[in-house]
Amino acid sequence: MDDQIPEFVDLSQSDDSAPGGAFAPREKVRTFPTTPGVYLMKDSQGCVIYVGKAINLRSRAGSYFNRAAEIEQRTAELVLQIADIDYIDAESEVDALLMEARLIKDIQPKFNTQLKDGKTFPYLQITTREDFPRVEFTRQPETSGVKLYGPFLNSAQLRGAIAILQKIFRFRTCTLDIDEHDERWRWFRPCLLASINQCTAPCNQRISKEDYREDIRRLKIFLDGGKASLVKEMEASMMQASKELKFEKAARIRDEIKSLKDLSLRGNLESHAQPEVFYIDPQKGLAGLKKVLKLDQIPRRIEGVDIAHIQGKDTVASLVQFIDGLPFKPGYKKFQIQSVEGVDDFASMREVITRRFRRLVQEDEAFPDLLLIDGGKGQLNAVMDTFQVLGIKPPTTISLAKKQEEIFVPGQSESIRLSRHSFGLRLLQYVRDEAHRFAQSYHHLLRRKSTFEDNRKGPRKKKS
Repeated sequence: MDDQIPEFVDLSQSDDSAPGGAFAPREKVRTFPTTPGVYLMKDSQGCVIYVGKAINLRSRAGSYFNRAAEIEQRTAELVLQIADIDYIDAESEVDALLMEARLIKDIQPKFNTQLKDGKTFPYLQITTREDFPRVEFTRQPETSGVKLYGPFLNSAQLRGAIAILQKIFRFRTCTLDIDEHDERWRWFRPCLLASINQCTAPCNQRISKEDYREDIRRLKIFLDGGKASLVKEMEASMMQASKELKFEKAARIRDEIKSLKDLSLRGNLESHAQPEVFYIDPQKGLAGLKKVLKLDQIPRRIEGVDIAHIQGKDTVASLVQFIDGLPFKPGYKKFQIQSVEGVDDFASMREVITRRFRRLVQEDEAFPDLLLIDGGKGQLNAVMDTFQVLGIKPPTTISLAKKQEEIFVPGQSESIRLSRHSFGLRLLQYVRDEAHRFAQSYHHLLRRKSTFEDNRKGPRKKKS
């Protein structure tokens, strides 16, 4: 299908040739490769009027010359002005995304702005005045003290690119104000990103200021389009570290080089994007929970658990993780309930808690700062009884009952009821709803798989 171009519409040319004997754009795109890259649309004066990114250049660029694009209000005027089209190859979708942003910033094609429907462009922002610079997604970039990349056309793809690049360069994305000389950071507990080697944890002084800034420098080289020179530089650094018998450093650089070379194997960018919270302020939500639950510290890592079943069959559970008030997809877990017959949410919750926290103990992993259970006092008591049976000191654990949005806390007979506009409640609702959504999606996946397998076996024979 990638090799097929949709039905073309007539542009300004009535035949298949442009002035001067060159191919018309609608024919030219047929010669484009099916690999990632950036395409540039030009008007009759040779001015670039639109820049776009594609995973498949031939398919994406060709889509502008079908009848739907001619009729679509957002693209109709653009299509009429296309007199020529060119492309630039890219090694991966990440490279294409960054190249597109650089070209838009330099050329400022008129239709890139017009086609955004008045929305604010997202940017990748790197702080420059901190000991350990942050890398963040923003729609409201700072005017000083930052290095900006963008604008980008697709927020989900930018978030996905940040998630991928963080696995390579291991920069921080949190909002902590880290002072290199403050000894208190030696005792700070890093978030889950450090455990999965996606952050070098400057918050725990696990990396020096100089080494961290070297990682940021390399990131900037990559973002500026210097991937090839960066790989060569890193290969030289790896060899030097090996000669100096710094084998751990050499191994880390080797892994980073491999990750850079494997960018083209990452798949669709949007699949890596973290969900965006539109209706709450994460920091206010966390501060609100600290106050309401009388916690000593901000609950930086929250885990939410939910149970799902349909008609008493195929009970499953989900566990979602939020870090600094935002969903963290790599930390999501799915469970098929194995020890419970029929519908028993309490028993199912006991199994999930047992499997989850036994594993954390066995692997010497940190517990979440806050554990949220979907349900009322009964579900909460079942969880607390499980911790007692396991002999495990539980993290701060609460439940949220959906009917009245009541918060239940162990040892308190009365529930906590917050204002519907409370930032803390909104954050809990978001964690609870995300756990429910994830559990339901897993359940539906299993149901579809079961139906598919039944269909393959054919109709069942009737009993005589």
